[in-house]
Amino acid sequence: MKRQAIVAITAAFCWAGSLHAVDWNQYHGIQSDKKTTEALASTAFLGRTDSKKWKVPTPLGFSSFSVVGNRAYTMVAEEDEDGLMREVCIALDTDSGKRVWSSLLAVMDYKSGGGNAGAPGNNGGDGPRSTPASYGDKVWVYDSDMNLHCLSAKDGKSIWSVKVLKAHGGKNIKWKNASAPLIEGKLAIVYGGGKGQSFLAFNRDTGKLAWKSGDETATHATPIAATIHGVRQVIFFCTSGLVGIDPKTGDELWRQKFPFKVSTAAAPVVAGDLVYCSAGYGVGSGLYRISKNGSKMSSSEVWRKSNEMFNHWSTPIHHEGHLYGMFGFKKYGKGPLQCIELKSGEVKWSQDGYGPGNVILSGDKLIALSDTGEVAVVEASPSKYKELGRKKVISGKCWSTPVLSNGMVLARSTKEAVCLQVK
Repeated sequence: MKRQAIVAITAAFCWAGSLHAVDWNQYHGIQSDKKTTEALASTAFLGRTDSKKWKVPTPLGFSSFSVVGNRAYTMVAEEDEDGLMREVCIALDTDSGKRVWSSLLAVMDYKSGGGNAGAPGNNGGDGPRSTPASYGDKVWVYDSDMNLHCLSAKDGKSIWSVKVLKAHGGKNIKWKNASAPLIEGKLAIVYGGGKGQSFLAFNRDTGKLAWKSGDETATHATPIAATIHGVRQVIFFCTSGLVGIDPKTGDELWRQKFPFKVSTAAAPVVAGDLVYCSAGYGVGSGLYRISKNGSKMSSSEVWRKSNEMFNHWSTPIHHEGHLYGMFGFKKYGKGPLQCIELKSGEVKWSQDGYGPGNVILSGDKLIALSDTGEVAVVEASPSKYKELGRKKVISGKCWSTPVLSNGMVLARSTKEAVCLQVK
């Protein structure tokens, strides 16, 4: 009995400890909100010299990491055996940083995402910008040519693929696709198809089409999943504006007009029955209230700030009535991290020195990655900007999102990736 008790107690402690280890399985995290339930108990890892587990090359592109178990997935650009530059999905072992496998995808025949010499600081170069999603034994990738791939998590071999432009009458957008696939239940959801099939859902295991709907033009913004008024939905940020879709059927639930100029890249943010969105190029931001009357849903404007509160491609986070994130347009290397009151759009505090990086939330702590490769931990409080730690961890251009998963912070740039042990 004593031995059984000891085993039971040990198992209970192990199980309790595992509650703090959480996968980050797709671009905006498990809940599409850039938040994790994994606690960041301390910021000491930013001051320790032994916190770096590994650093490896990740050439070109702005893809972020998804992490499941001891595998981290991202996209890079490399030459194939014929000398062609290809988008490549790679799997890294999170313990060692060693590449487990590589899967060659689209040929890079485009110019995009940072090659504009006329924009100071905008020299990230070209490369893939979509982030893989993973669940169980599979990985899903939506490449720049709008080909949706399902790969084996074990060895990277193709399980199925769909050429969305060819099979669904689609047309690619300026600078090509940057949106990531959304895994929602048993579905892999993307957009990019033509008339009557702009929104597409495939069985995540077989690739069989589950439904198609819509007559919209895609943007670079990744669709998100949310529950509003008890109704599960997928929100697409199209050139026409926001569209809420029933993930079971593809039926439209509601829509909200919003301007489009050049490119929309930051995803919408849901806060209860409110939806925030923003775009650069003089567009600005807006906040909209989603209402439900019987089975019908609708959207109405709370406020609209034309040519203000830009989120170029950095999607902010909602926490306790406030937005936290990188705001500004083409403020490379110097743009601010800000706290903004959601109901009014009032800036509570602003701290320069981040540029168009990205931020996630753990509890009441922000983990921010500046576009110059600094990781900072900041209190998610509207009272004032309070930095708890900051450290330069990688070189290159960082227009990707950092990840906290299974006791590690992972971040990457156009040159390299780093894994920091938090615990």
